[in-house]
Amino acid sequence: MLRPLYGGKKENPHEKLVYNRTKLCYNGNEAKESYSDFFALFLFGKRTVIGLKNQFIQVTAAVPQLRVGDVWFNTGQIISMIHENADSGVIVFPELSVTGYTCADLFLSDLLLNEAEASLLKIAKATERTGVTAVVGVPIRFRNSLYNCGAVISSGSVRALITKTYMPTYAEFYEARWFASGRGLRGGTVRIGDQDVPFGPDILAEDPVTGAVLGVEICEDLWVPDKPSTHEALAGATIIANLSASDELIGKQEYRRELVKQQSGACYCAYVYSSAGTQESSTDLVFSGHTVIAQNGTVFAESIFPAYPHVEKAIIDLGVILHDRRRQNTFENAEISGTAEGSPAYRRVPVRIQAIGSDEVGTEELTELLNRYSYPVARNPFVPADNGERDARCRRILQIQANGLATRVRATGIKNLVIGISGGLDSTLALLVCAEAKKLVPGVRIITYTMPNEGNTSGRTYRNAMRLMELLADEIHEVPIQDGVALHLTQLGHEQTYQGEGDVTYENAQARMRTYILMDAANMKQGLVVGTGDLSELALGWCTYNGDHMSMYAVNSSVPKTLVQFICRTYAGMCGNDALRNAILDVCDTPISPELTPSTDGQIAQKTEEKIGKYDLNDFFLFYTLRYGFEPLKTVAFAGRAYPELTDDVIRTAAKNFFRRFFTQQFKRSCLPDGPKVGSVTLSPRGDWRMPSDASAALWLSQPEQ
Repeated sequence: MLRPLYGGKKENPHEKLVYNRTKLCYNGNEAKESYSDFFALFLFGKRTVIGLKNQFIQVTAAVPQLRVGDVWFNTGQIISMIHENADSGVIVFPELSVTGYTCADLFLSDLLLNEAEASLLKIAKATERTGVTAVVGVPIRFRNSLYNCGAVISSGSVRALITKTYMPTYAEFYEARWFASGRGLRGGTVRIGDQDVPFGPDILAEDPVTGAVLGVEICEDLWVPDKPSTHEALAGATIIANLSASDELIGKQEYRRELVKQQSGACYCAYVYSSAGTQESSTDLVFSGHTVIAQNGTVFAESIFPAYPHVEKAIIDLGVILHDRRRQNTFENAEISGTAEGSPAYRRVPVRIQAIGSDEVGTEELTELLNRYSYPVARNPFVPADNGERDARCRRILQIQANGLATRVRATGIKNLVIGISGGLDSTLALLVCAEAKKLVPGVRIITYTMPNEGNTSGRTYRNAMRLMELLADEIHEVPIQDGVALHLTQLGHEQTYQGEGDVTYENAQARMRTYILMDAANMKQGLVVGTGDLSELALGWCTYNGDHMSMYAVNSSVPKTLVQFICRTYAGMCGNDALRNAILDVCDTPISPELTPSTDGQIAQKTEEKIGKYDLNDFFLFYTLRYGFEPLKTVAFAGRAYPELTDDVIRTAAKNFFRRFFTQQFKRSCLPDGPKVGSVTLSPRGDWRMPSDASAALWLSQPEQ
């Protein structure tokens, strides 16, 4: 994607950064290039800037050393931690971290409050000429009351003072004794030094370069039904900072973690939770310094009872957050997001929330950054790395597939399942699904056909097909197809033998002959043809139109190739039959092939991955393109992180091949048979993926070439 150039000082470009429709201005002056100038340069080839907007931000939950009531000491600790973590975009400190949360009636002391307010100016100075936005807890006087606030500090000044809404006054908490709720305080300001600082619950902090929008809530605000962070996220906040002082009780850590995790998932945001540590007063309570960082329902980092000072860091991806919000369109609710009359509106203040690295990056730079920060990128994103989690997922997918097929059997009343068995992975999985569906619906019969073509079908796949049918089927049929294919080719005027590379007529005649046989057999047996093709083949168009592309119910249609093998291996481990286990494992170890060309001395000659590329890399591109809407350049950069043994050129070439096939083969996906969705990525034209069959791939193909 093309990005505009930014003018001004690199180290602090946000002091007075203002956009208008056609120009980008800095400190009130036009930048060197306006948007229109930029595109003119691009179109006429004088200058191009092509890269990715960098939306990877390091967020930090910080728990400093603390002395209750010692503002000077606490301020020094906060400043030191800001300096030591200056590569972060956001640093979140605990609730009332400037004074300590457990000051009790000391909060009524003007001396404490005067020093606390003065400390903000010292902390602000620590953020000068940095890209850090720090959020610290501080008590602030306003009119006749005292407020528990989160001070947003950036670029050398206090940008906002955001008030706590819910004051817990139950059990061990007595906050209403000292603090007032900030509810209803909208549009206010407080004088800090010589600056009028926005004050209230109605403030978001925004970095216009990275696009990060920061919202703040404080401790109890997370524990109530109507959370301020919900409103903040609906108004655009992508990062929520929670300054907390939550005492430690048995079971409370798990509850807090789930609160943070669930709120980050419900709000599609990054959530940074930082709670007061053990150096708070232990008169009646113990605090644990619990920190949690989560994004979109996944916990990235967590610690409890650490040594002080302590930080937890994580890299968040704003691109993923924004994509999920657009994709899940029920996220937007005008009645509470600030767009409807009478609903809360938010002021926005400018801050600097730096990305890791440059504001705009190329693929190699992004890969290097991902490596430097040890950003987790799954090599096989469809397959859990943990053995236990992977086994559980495989069992659940098989359960979903079997129940989908069982429901179709009940609905149609057709209990004869007709399936073609090749001795390959996909037909093996489909046969296992039929066997599991048979357990769910009494009277189901599995009618199997193997359809070898002499000279093409290898001995290994034939033996495995026969063994699987013997072990799982109610009826076994072998229908050699060589005579029918030869007659068909002769009638077409085609040679009966394979004419070499590119002879798709010879290859596809076999695939269509097999489907033709299965469909007629289903009519004869009053059965239902169970399809075997998988998600990866559909993405790449590696299926014969109206051949293996077609069935009456496609049980594997949303299972990627990289996961098919693991499901089969899981079944082998749980089936309790040594003969079946050995047959399945041998299928898993067999090279993937459609066996549509002559074999070599009875051995497989046509290997799919030599034609269309490795399935693990193709599934990698498929996952990040569909699940998160990544640009090809970003996907290439991620692949560089996940596959360090591959060169950039190899990955780019694989990406171009994937996108070329993905776009040109959409017409096959536009008329898919029914099949159950088992994961977050699927290509059904009736559900998750609707794409015109004649869409142009030009933009997607151009990026890997840059």
